[in-house]
Amino acid sequence: FNMSHDIRTPMNAIVGYSQLVKKELNKGSELDINKIKSYQEKVELSSNLLLSIINNVLDMARIESGKADLDEEYVDTSRVISELMSVFEADAKRKNLTMKSNWDVKHTHLMVDQTKMKEIFLNLVSNAVKYTPDGGTITISTTELPCDREGYICLKTEIEDTGIGMSKEYLPYLFESFTRERNSTTTQVIGTGLGMPIVKKLVELMGGTIEVESELGKGTKFTMILEHPLADESYYNKEKLVSASDKNGFIKGKHILLAEDNELNAEIAITILEDSGFIVEHVEDGVQCVAKIEEMPAGTYDLILMDIQMPNMDGYKATQTIRLIQDKTKASIPIIAMTANAFDEDKKNAFSAGMNGHISKPVDINAVIESILSVIK
Repeated sequence: FNMSHDIRTPMNAIVGYSQLVKKELNKGSELDINKIKSYQEKVELSSNLLLSIINNVLDMARIESGKADLDEEYVDTSRVISELMSVFEADAKRKNLTMKSNWDVKHTHLMVDQTKMKEIFLNLVSNAVKYTPDGGTITISTTELPCDREGYICLKTEIEDTGIGMSKEYLPYLFESFTRERNSTTTQVIGTGLGMPIVKKLVELMGGTIEVESELGKGTKFTMILEHPLADESYYNKEKLVSASDKNGFIKGKHILLAEDNELNAEIAITILEDSGFIVEHVEDGVQCVAKIEEMPAGTYDLILMDIQMPNMDGYKATQTIRLIQDKTKASIPIIAMTANAFDEDKKNAFSAGMNGHISKPVDINAVIESILSVIK
């Protein structure tokens, strides 16, 4: 019942505001641009909320089925908190919240499952933002603790807010699926009751612990302790910071072959990429993609963005076929999966097929550009 309500709420906003945009556009010369922008922003906010709800449901299903595992990669943790704060900057400003961060960590270069770590932090901080009244304070503190495991460090993170808090009676049920002390009908805050169970299970998957202290009307504090392997110097000594101007100069004129069978997805991708400075050519399936690479001279394309589920030949098979082309320049062209197959094993399957990267839909242009820059030499 809660899930049906919470999915339909943002869906209703998306449909409703889309109809209002259409109505406004039909006015012709009397267009109210500010009103259209407002409607568009609300569609976008509701779309992100709906995507978050869907992701939570799917994540919980995968965790409970035992299919979730760790995929550790190099992370400079000194950037994590600042990036996290920037994600919630607009929401905090809208509610006049004060967001503070305290960082006391000596070793910042670690091997971490970045996706799962971000999911943990995003769930905890988004709850703090949602349930803290206007003018409140949210504090994120990270401290390095002594660690007995050689080659590892121990981090304690506390996320504390001055929000509405939780009752002592509810706290034992906080990490149970679909439970909420106050549903959206009474609080106007939408949620599935899956965020905290996901956080708990992900922390345990990473071998850590999480505890909560809360009091009605006074706020909540989560304390999380996790151990992470230290990264070898070879990871971060190669890191190079690229300025926005350097990125734009590097991108301009690069040729991308887009393999995408869905017309709407192709239109969105082409518009985003061309607006960023890329030159894009579109094919509709894996067979056409392979044919283009074989037909055109080596070096015609700098990169392939490859959908996975396509008719005639899927993205995995197309990649494997391209990797077997006799012309080594053509065979080694960078290929990035851009697909709705968004789980960890989908990412692993993409690399196993010979791809160089993986971007999940719906696409974020910044993530697309970063992924492209990471594989184009």
